[in-house]
Amino acid sequence: MEKNVLGNRTITQIGLLVNDIDETSQAYADFFGIDKPDWFWTDTVDKAKTEYNGEPSIARAKLAFFDMGALQLELIEPDKHPSTWREHLDKHGEGPHHIAFVIDGMKDKVSLMEKNGMPLVQKGEYTGGRYAYMDTFKQLKIMLELLEND
Repeated sequence: MEKNVLGNRTITQIGLLVNDIDETSQAYADFFGIDKPDWFWTDTVDKAKTEYNGEPSIARAKLAFFDMGALQLELIEPDKHPSTWREHLDKHGEGPHHIAFVIDGMKDKVSLMEKNGMPLVQKGEYTGGRYAYMDTFKQLKIMLELLEND
């Protein structure tokens, strides 16, 4: 395997899958003594261009973010449509889903990771950038999310 595939070693985000984003975000807010963040839906497939296992996907999720210094905690409550979020939640229950890194050159990084046996599972766009979930469970024991901001 190539060394420093991402060109970045700083974890930006930890993503947790939850069944009830309101309940869990309130629990985190109470635990840390901070305001509960508002959650929002991910964009629809026409805007997000979401693909899951190489096919367009209408899957969406509710997201809530806690900025915890240099690290962001993302809570994800997926809808019922097939996605990496739904599949992982159904198989493993609530808890960690991914760690994320901000990168440059999304297409090149995805290609390099795939050449290293880490396939693309899901990708999409958001206002101001794009994301890709890479299946790194075999090697790293957790999924990696690549974030590229415009």
